[in-house]
Amino acid sequence: MKQHYYRQSSIHFFLLALILIIVGASLLSFKTEQLYGDFLKQLGITKQEANDKISSSFLAGGLDYYGIRNVKSIVTNDRAAVVKDIASYAKQYAVSAEYIRQYMALKESNKPEPYKLETPEEMRNNMIRQAKEAVQQTEESLKKAPAEMKAIFEKTLDAAKQNLKQIEDPNNKNIKAYTQNFAAAEKQMKESHENLLKQWEAKYPTNHLLYIKVRLQEFLDATKDIDFGAQLIEKKGVKYFVNPDYERKGNRWKAAFRAGKEAVEAARTFAEQWINEIK
Repeated sequence: MKQHYYRQSSIHFFLLALILIIVGASLLSFKTEQLYGDFLKQLGITKQEANDKISSSFLAGGLDYYGIRNVKSIVTNDRAAVVKDIASYAKQYAVSAEYIRQYMALKESNKPEPYKLETPEEMRNNMIRQAKEAVQQTEESLKKAPAEMKAIFEKTLDAAKQNLKQIEDPNNKNIKAYTQNFAAAEKQMKESHENLLKQWEAKYPTNHLLYIKVRLQEFLDATKDIDFGAQLIEKKGVKYFVNPDYERKGNRWKAAFRAGKEAVEAARTFAEQWINEIK
């Protein structure tokens, strides 16, 4: 299905603004809580709502624009300035204790758990327990079975008892093979878990800004080749790119196109600067 353009240009702009929340792009900074309050009032959201949207955008890499009430009041000429203000707030929030706590919770929730193999003795005991339970359940079923079904249950019971006898045999081939291979399997599982931990640490570094750095680079990659002069064609009130390759572009590329060159270039400039700051 083709991706199309919404007709509300203000919504298009705010999609980019939320992408810029992800990158924290800004050339300005607020000095007081009052300025923060004025800015958030312009958007029609509370400080907590703004913080929640920033967190969800930074941590999940998505776009959370639900509930923004005053987007339509932001005129085209103000786009770059508002994007800078949004991103300035986001950048400062990104170093707050609240955001760091949420990031660390996300990191911990994705930590790979070690897998503990059953020891040969545990395996044998569990197999015996399950086999005994099967015998007991079959014996109970045999007692309750109608006369015409008893022969079937008797055969099932014989098979269950034979299975139990084989498992209890100290020379059981399956258990002996498991015992012989246990040390190697345990070593392999440990190495696998260590590799998963390395991958986890690489994806969720202790320095939360390194995690944000990935988001910054994702934004730069997604907006590096925006053709702001691309032609559009309207069909039944919906605008599509004339160039079919542009129709296949991702949502971030399209949102940046809608927002305009001035806002995107300001964002990219700061994203590059912030990447260089994060060590």
